[in-house]
Amino acid sequence: MSSEGARGLITTDDGRGAMTQLLKVQNFGVSSDGFGAGEGQSLERPFGTANPMDLHAWAMATASWPNRTEPGGSCGLDDYLIRDFARNIGAEIMGRNKFSPHRGPHDPDWQGWWGDEPPFHTPVFVLTHHPRPSFTLSDTTFHFVDGEPATVLAQAKEAAQGKDVRLGGGATTIREFLDADLVDTLHVAVAPIEIGSGSRLWESPDELRDRFHCDVVPSSSGVVHHLFWRK
Repeated sequence: MSSEGARGLITTDDGRGAMTQLLKVQNFGVSSDGFGAGEGQSLERPFGTANPMDLHAWAMATASWPNRTEPGGSCGLDDYLIRDFARNIGAEIMGRNKFSPHRGPHDPDWQGWWGDEPPFHTPVFVLTHHPRPSFTLSDTTFHFVDGEPATVLAQAKEAAQGKDVRLGGGATTIREFLDADLVDTLHVAVAPIEIGSGSRLWESPDELRDRFHCDVVPSSSGVVHHLFWRK
């Protein structure tokens, strides 16, 4: 990885010594044909026809994977990217389908995939056209918002209190913010599989090179890390 690539991913310095809030995509997994999930999401299959192990095995194998129950695990770049996941993050934005498999009005009993202690530890803004009151689990508060990407980002930045905002996915939501030119840094781990259809981030990562610098770093785990930072 180049020094510029590393600096673009891990700093909030705008290059002139001033600190600014970033919108960051971190550790987002896609297939070699650009899909972050398959079709047919359900309670039993959060990634639809895609196997999440195929997309995220590289992360689960690291020494710093938060759900690791046994010692060991890989180090190196994969592990660094997992350790960097929560650094300076003050809020998260996610799409409705990352929060829930349901369509239409919300199921009021559904509180996410993550149990009583979600892994976010920040305010989370869930994009949805269906209103629902905010609720809190542990140190994570979920807010349900209907608005344009720039409006939602402004809300998230205010809640983040000077820290960065993570754009958590899925692929359709990330693409909406990319198309609105709001994303500052983007890390995508491309797995050596094909999904064929579903929620697609891109047809080719070259689509982003007009607006972003990019380093492409193969990993011994089999994924290829694509690291983008704004020009």
